[in-house]
Amino acid sequence: MTLKQQRIAIAEACGWKPETSGSSWHVLDINIPDYPSDLNAMHEAEKMLQTVIGDVSVADRMHRYTELLGNEINATASQRAEAFLRTIEKWE
Repeated sequence: MTLKQQRIAIAEACGWKPETSGSSWHVLDINIPDYPSDLNAMHEAEKMLQTVIGDVSVADRMHRYTELLGNEINATASQRAEAFLRTIEKWE
């Protein structure tokens, strides 16, 4: 997935929508957090995932994916973005 596709997929999972109905994300994605490059943004996305889904198996999957991509504690924002998208089965 491109970085732009990752940003949009994570934003959609977090409840973001284009600002105007019928508008394309490709035009309006300027305000979307840069999840693959920003650990703070990924932290907020991960918190949202746990709140919305609240499923232990989802938390376990996220943990496993992050470990596979690198040490969970030291995982980069990019690694966390990939793990997040794999967890919600949106990774392409």
